[in-house]
Amino acid sequence: MEYLELTASAINPELFAHFHRRQVVTHCWRKIDGVWCVRPHAFIDDWTQKDYQKLVDCLQNTVRTGGMVTGAFDKGKLKGFVSVESEFFGSKRQYLDLSSLHVSQEMRGRGIGSVLFTKAKAWAKEKGAQKLYISAHSAVETQAFYKAVGCREAKEYYAPHVQKEPFDCQLECAV
Repeated sequence: MEYLELTASAINPELFAHFHRRQVVTHCWRKIDGVWCVRPHAFIDDWTQKDYQKLVDCLQNTVRTGGMVTGAFDKGKLKGFVSVESEFFGSKRQYLDLSSLHVSQEMRGRGIGSVLFTKAKAWAKEKGAQKLYISAHSAVETQAFYKAVGCREAKEYYAPHVQKEPFDCQLECAV
């Protein structure tokens, strides 16, 4: 696997030609009366071509505004990526936002996500962040990944993320 930091011009719809977002979800974490519980919630999470175009626009913007996008490539084909935004936030401006981390369906469970997460933490630390902030999918498998790489519930919730994705779990991880 080759890991490369991407330029805005390298991020285009063709980059995702061999990337498969699909995730079959059966159970999700939900906070009920202040207590985290696993609840059945079955659906398939996948991206349409319109979703991929929006992703391309967002990732290009991340790079253009001073953030980082790193891709994981297997034989020249994108199989995972991570992005971190450049704008600090939080009561002590301690956070940088890990805005995306995805591994292609057929490549999950091989450590690619962990390597990408480590690269995101290193980049954020180099920029002066104390923590990464992650608004993460509430699927049991997704939350297991983030727990395994050292994340925990965020001490401060970032309102724009909560409003955009109210069922996401708000996490943080020291860099």
